[in-house]
Amino acid sequence: MIPVTKPFLPPQQEYSKFLEGIWIRNWLTNMGPLASQLELELKDYLGVNHLLFVTNGTIALQMAIKALDLKGDILTTPFSFVATTSSIVWESCRPVFVDIDDKTLNMDAHKIEAAITENTSAILATHVYGNPCDVEKIDEIARKYQLKVIYDAAHAFGVKIKGKSIFEFGDISTCSLHATKLYHSVEGGLLITKAPDLLKKLAFVRNFGISGYDSYSELGCNGKNSEFHAAMGLANLQWVERVIEKRKSLMIRYEQKLQTFKACRPIWHPHSENNSAYMPFILESESLLLKIKTVLDNHEIFTRRYFYPSLNNSLPYLPSIPMPISDDISKRVLCLPLYYDLTLEEVDWICRLILRTQNN
Repeated sequence: MIPVTKPFLPPQQEYSKFLEGIWIRNWLTNMGPLASQLELELKDYLGVNHLLFVTNGTIALQMAIKALDLKGDILTTPFSFVATTSSIVWESCRPVFVDIDDKTLNMDAHKIEAAITENTSAILATHVYGNPCDVEKIDEIARKYQLKVIYDAAHAFGVKIKGKSIFEFGDISTCSLHATKLYHSVEGGLLITKAPDLLKKLAFVRNFGISGYDSYSELGCNGKNSEFHAAMGLANLQWVERVIEKRKSLMIRYEQKLQTFKACRPIWHPHSENNSAYMPFILESESLLLKIKTVLDNHEIFTRRYFYPSLNNSLPYLPSIPMPISDDISKRVLCLPLYYDLTLEEVDWICRLILRTQNN
């Protein structure tokens, strides 16, 4: 069987070294020394000044909305994982969808202004598959209309624009460190902001709003993470460069073998390098997608229609509205297997099956 993804695990003894200290200290959670160490090492690796390690990427989004005190409407993308939209609803705001660009698959920055009203408080955009949004255009619009900007950078670990971390854009960026991501801590997430005061507020929010031994600064939640998850994050950080390089070699092999595939790849940001988080193809038709997916399934090669269906017409707690481009793309995009343990021979086999199927 070839799954669409498989979590990377470091050598067991490398993880176990961190566990020895946990047993000695008997400090299991509540942002212990390993969690603090992970925050410091991630700041250094990513080249950012302010970063918090939290429970997961979803709570990171919810904390971001809460810390920015957002109300009313938040403009967002219909082409993302459900947590992007559900976090907005969970925090009692209203998601307003803006259709995507058919080349990058990100929120179309040129359609944002038409969606802004007096009720709009923020823009929450996703760097789809790690591909940076048009951050300069979004920043220009946000300044013009005095809007806050949150970036759902769940897929964008290690991505840079002109040498600058993608996490440095917007008021707050969030990232997922879920086990399916190219770098993970089993469960986990990150919050990144350039503003020290906002970081301080987020730190209080992460810990129930507690600001002292017997004092509270604001409404908070439990967004903390455990020492066991931090240990996995620290162990995996030593491997992340090798993981990315291996995944890039697999991507190159796919692209070489699928030059005649009746599909295209999303157009990547011109000043950024692909972090090899996903291997998406936009097929020429949904019928071809279903045909190929069925053949691969029958060979126990599992793909993912990511993201399908488009969020604008699939959530029971929101009214359905048309988003022509997202509706269309979501029916035709397919992510192929991509993970560290995948071999070039397996990629070749997947590609042969795809090409044989499309030509029959």
